Amino acid sequence: MSMQSVTHAVNVRLGEDERSIVVLDQTLLPNETKYLTLTDRDAMWEAIYKLRVRGAPCIGIFAAYAMAVLAKGIEAADFDGFYAEYSALSQYLGSSRPTAVNLACMLRRMDGVVLAHRESPRQELLDALTAEAKAIHAEDMEMCRKISEYGLSLLKDGDGVITHCNAGPLATSRYGTAQGPFYLAKEKGMNIHVYVDETRPLLQGARLTSYELTRAGVPCTLICDNMASIVMKQGKVQAVFFGCDRIARNGDVANKIGSSGLAVLAHYYGIPVYSLGPSTTIDFHCPSGDDIPIEERPHSEIRELYYEKPMALPEVECYNPAFDVTDHSLLSGIVTERGIVRAPFEENFRKLFPEAMP
Repeated sequence: MSMQSVTHAVNVRLGEDERSIVVLDQTLLPNETKYLTLTDRDAMWEAIYKLRVRGAPCIGIFAAYAMAVLAKGIEAADFDGFYAEYSALSQYLGSSRPTAVNLACMLRRMDGVVLAHRESPRQELLDALTAEAKAIHAEDMEMCRKISEYGLSLLKDGDGVITHCNAGPLATSRYGTAQGPFYLAKEKGMNIHVYVDETRPLLQGARLTSYELTRAGVPCTLICDNMASIVMKQGKVQAVFFGCDRIARNGDVANKIGSSGLAVLAHYYGIPVYSLGPSTTIDFHCPSGDDIPIEERPHSEIRELYYEKPMALPEVECYNPAFDVTDHSLLSGIVTERGIVRAPFEENFRKLFPEAMP
């Protein structure tokens, strides 16, 4: 098999002056490629909430860079004053989206850097925050590469795979998680065909996943969410790969709305289902999916967001949860940077991540 080059999207980076963050505005894809330069807290909060920056690992990376940038603007002379203002900024940024665990996790990690430099000169503290944010980004790239390799080991040449939402470089870093094996397969000359759910109502599969795969030269077919059953029945799908925004200790997985239904269909047709994500998305202190907060988003996303004209009357009641929880019993495995975890998940998480389990 010959090695082939793959184009990876760049979604977030620290500005050259290290006082700003440069992000690809994902709300404009696939029709417009526009980068935003963010310097203040409200623009950063809005970027997460409005999904200009999205994907659990990407949000974590972005949050780390954001705190490194915002810390430079704190003028308090003493540490206590600095830390009080820093903590308020961190809590504010953390309120933007509740479900993805990476946001809170990386904010805590950056907070730890501040506390570790309580007695250090201010510039040394600020430099340490910048270095930590860069390290978080580099670690995610390495984790994505390992996840991609483990994920690809589950596939063979000629397989068809269905994926839901977006878990490629746009949502993470290089390669991505649930899409990573497809890029790696392309590089290795393997023939994997990807069926991409459109992922209503935000259409992240249509706007983002099919965009990334097409740019990378990975064979893919875009389908509506309600077409998953027929492609499975027709024998076109040999596996389901999707990402994760939070994984509970028992193996329940919160991912973009519709993931649970896809897993139920796959179970009926005897197709293995895998969730792929870095260990940063595992909430070892969360017992089960019942304990994961589910974000509910504006009703306008269903009625009108991606339509030329509204598709429902303004008085029609809507229910718009952003995520659902796939029960661990429907999963064939959870693919992490340390390996593939299979049932019983809590027991095997403990073996693979002994330092993290409570």
